[in-house]
Amino acid sequence: MTTAEGEPPKGSDQEKSTVRDLPGAVAFAAMGTTLASCLAAGVLLGLYLDHLWHVAPVGLLIGIVLGTVAAVVSVVQLVRRYL
Repeated sequence: MTTAEGEPPKGSDQEKSTVRDLPGAVAFAAMGTTLASCLAAGVLLGLYLDHLWHVAPVGLLIGIVLGTVAAVVSVVQLVRRYL
């Protein structure tokens, strides 16, 4: 059953399914964005520490570790909302 324009009628099962799946997609996008931003912040902090203290790879490694820990904690908090 379609309207004159060939679109499904409002309130159809297909439209409801698309709207229902949207929060899941947004949650995955939030997790990916959080992961990327935490890692990027850690790398930038590490590079800044390397430049500031002239300890080339040490600051970057510390920044990567801190960024990874922050990313894991943030993603776990996001996942707990949906459990």
